[in-house]
Amino acid sequence: MSQEISVRGHRKERVGEVVSNKMEKTIVVRVERRFRHPKFKKVVTSFNKLYAHDETKLAQLGDLVRIQETRPLSKLKSWRLVEILNPDGSAKV
Repeated sequence: MSQEISVRGHRKERVGEVVSNKMEKTIVVRVERRFRHPKFKKVVTSFNKLYAHDETKLAQLGDLVRIQETRPLSKLKSWRLVEILNPDGSAKV
């Protein structure tokens, strides 16, 4: 796995929750982003839904997953599943 990452170079990674796995080899991941509002200085939480490729169809609804940016695979899908995480942040075997 580490050889594959070194060959691919630096790519963006996000951690989020699977909100849909009804498509064939595609999951929808909800990624949370927290930032301070520039004018009002309040901490704001925003969410993005990212479509990710799940070749083995292992991710289930509600799983915490790590996804990585990749070349565009379809109109909406430009992320791929790297690993499924346990609630404590470690990878599932």
